[in-house]
Amino acid sequence: MIGIICLSTFYVLLASTSGDNNRKKSGEQVKLIHSDVLYKNYSDIRADVLVGNVRLYHDGMYLDCDSARFYRDDNTFNAYGHVKMLQGDTLSLVSDTLLYNGPMMQAHAQGNAVLTHRGTKLQTHIIDYDRMEGVGFYPMHGVLYDGDNVLNSDYGQYTPALSEAVFKDNVVVENPKFNLKTQELYYYSNTKTAKIISETNIISSDSTFVYAVRGDYNTQNGQANLLDRSHVYKDMRDIVGDSLFYDNELGISEAYKNVILTDVENKCMLTGDFCRYEDHSGVAIATDSAVCYEFSGKDTLYVHGDTLKMITYNQKTDSMYRDLFAYHKVRMFRSDFQGVCDSLVSHQKDSCTYLFGQPILWNEGQQVFGEEIRVYNNDSTIDWIHIINQAMTIEKLDSVSFNQVSSKEMFCYFENGEIARNRAKGNVYVNYFIEESDGTRTGMNYTETPEMILYMENKKIFKIWMSTPTGSMFPALAIPEDKRYLTGFAWFDYIRPQTKDDIFGWRSKSQEQMLKTTQKKIVPKQQLKDIR
Repeated sequence: MIGIICLSTFYVLLASTSGDNNRKKSGEQVKLIHSDVLYKNYSDIRADVLVGNVRLYHDGMYLDCDSARFYRDDNTFNAYGHVKMLQGDTLSLVSDTLLYNGPMMQAHAQGNAVLTHRGTKLQTHIIDYDRMEGVGFYPMHGVLYDGDNVLNSDYGQYTPALSEAVFKDNVVVENPKFNLKTQELYYYSNTKTAKIISETNIISSDSTFVYAVRGDYNTQNGQANLLDRSHVYKDMRDIVGDSLFYDNELGISEAYKNVILTDVENKCMLTGDFCRYEDHSGVAIATDSAVCYEFSGKDTLYVHGDTLKMITYNQKTDSMYRDLFAYHKVRMFRSDFQGVCDSLVSHQKDSCTYLFGQPILWNEGQQVFGEEIRVYNNDSTIDWIHIINQAMTIEKLDSVSFNQVSSKEMFCYFENGEIARNRAKGNVYVNYFIEESDGTRTGMNYTETPEMILYMENKKIFKIWMSTPTGSMFPALAIPEDKRYLTGFAWFDYIRPQTKDDIFGWRSKSQEQMLKTTQKKIVPKQQLKDIR
C-alpha cells in the first residue's frame, strides 16, 4: 500500500511539473547499456523488462540495478533491487526502487534511500531528486551525516552543488561537542555552518547553553554570530544583546546594544551597549552606558562609569569572589547612598571599595569627601568609611547652616545604614550648631583639636569627645561670615545623583572646588659610608 501511494504521488509530481511551460526539458533519450535478459511482459506491453546486471544511461547519469521496466516511448524507467544512480564522480543515490522521468530529469527513490555527495550522506526512506535543479527532497524522517554532525528532521531538502541542506520540523543536530534542537535550519556542508532562522537551543558538552532566534553557528569551532536578543548561559551567568558573538572554544562572548550580563550566583548584573565576557578568566567588561547592578542587599546599588570591568576568581569553588573596576566619571545611586568619583575598585574578598579622583559620598543629609575614600561593607551594607587626606564631613541643617568637621583623615562608622560615630584625626576643625530640645539653634561652636569622636543617635549628635580643644562659641544671630564655613567647605548637591537614571548625567566639581592632591614627602634612603 505504501509503495502504491508513493508511486502515485511521484506520477502526480511528474504530471504537475511536465505541465510547467517554463521548465526546461531534457531531449536526450535514456539509453540501455546492458542487461542480461530483455523481454516483453504482455501485461505491460509498453515496457521492456530488463533483468540481471542492468545498466542505463541518461544525460551524464548512470544507473545500475537488478531489474527494470524501461518505457522507451516515454523516456522513463522503473528500477528495482540494489539500485544505484551515479552522477559524475561526486554524487550517488542508492535505494531499493527508483522511478525515473527522463524528460523532467526527476528521480523518485524509495526504500533505504541514501544520497551521497562527497563526504555528505543523506539517509531516509524516500528521496525525490531533481537532477535539473540539483535538489533532493525527503518528505519523511531523514538523517544527514556530515563529518561529526548528524542532522535529523521530519522533512528536508539537499542541494549538492550548493552544499546546502534545509531541515524542517523536529530538527536535531548531534555532535560530540554539542546538541542542537530547532524547528527549521539551513546547513552548509562545505563550511559546516548552521544558519539559524527559528528558535534554537544549543547545549555544548561543557554545559554552555545558547538560545538563538537568528544567526550563524559554526559546528566545527563553536563560533556563533547571533541576532534578535540571543542568549549565552553558562555557570549561572547569562549574556544577551541585540547581536551576540560567541566562541565556545575560547569561551568568549561579545554582545552589542542593550546588553545584559547577569551573574545570578554573585547577585549582580552588568549592562551597556557593549559587553565582553571570558569564561576561562572570569573577566567581564562593559562600556557605552555601562551600569553595574548590585542586588545582594535589600536595595539595588547602581554603579555607572565609562568602562566597567568585573573579574571573578576561583570559579566553581567555594572560595569564589569577584572584583569590580570602574574607570572615569563614576556615579553611584542607592536609595540610602550615593557617590561620585573618577575611578573605583571594589574587592569582594576584603569587603572594601576604594574611590579615587575627587570622591564624594552622601548618606541622606550627610556628605563626606576627601582625596581618597575607602568603604568597608558587612553583608552588602556599609560598615565603616575611611576618608584619607583633606577629609570633610558635612551635615546639612538648612540652606545656610551646616555641621562640619574637617581633618587629615576620618573614620565614619555606621549602624543599620546610619552614621553612628565619626572619628577625626589630625588638624581637626569643627563647626557645630547648638540646638535646644525644640530644635531652636542658639549658637555655633568653632573648635580646633588634634582628635575628635562624635557620637550620633537618631540622626542627631548627642555626645562629642575632643582632645585638648580650643575654640569659640558664637550666638546664632552673630556668627561671623568667615567662621560659618570651614576652609574647603563645599556642598555638592548639584553633583549628587538624584535617581538611578541620573547616574548617566556627569557633573564635575567647579575648578575652584577641586582638591589639590597632597604631595607625599619621600625620605631619602640612608647610606652607610666606609669609615677609614
